[in-house]
Amino acid sequence: MTVEEMQAKMEIQELAGKFSNLEVNVPPQMDLFTDDTHVQVYLGENKAFDIHGKAELEKIFSQFTAAVKRSHHMNGQHVIEVNGDQATGILYCRAALVTEENGQEFIADNFIWYKDVYEKQNGRWLIKARTSHFVITDKHPLN
Repeated sequence: MTVEEMQAKMEIQELAGKFSNLEVNVPPQMDLFTDDTHVQVYLGENKAFDIHGKAELEKIFSQFTAAVKRSHHMNGQHVIEVNGDQATGILYCRAALVTEENGQEFIADNFIWYKDVYEKQNGRWLIKARTSHFVITDKHPLN
């Protein structure tokens, strides 16, 4: 592995960390995506969203997270393959989202893996495409 590849992998891991650290703060998350981004979201085997472009992404993410009162994201293994100014990656994440329904708080504990395409633009790595797989969601009242 070259020094450039190691540097790219570190920068991409930081990009993934920034996305998770922003949790449900959608507007600054949009700075991490290319303008022509393509995001697909699967809930189990069912495709829930097929989003094209940053404007549509911000609208859908904002609607999806509007009811979230608190959240916590934790990233796990992240395997990245770099090829010049393009890269791909698989990232595992656990995201807990707290919402309120009829005065009762609920927590949705989500186990997710992302299949990403990254692109370096103007010296910065961005998410060009993301397929999110919510493979397990456990929602229950929060005690």
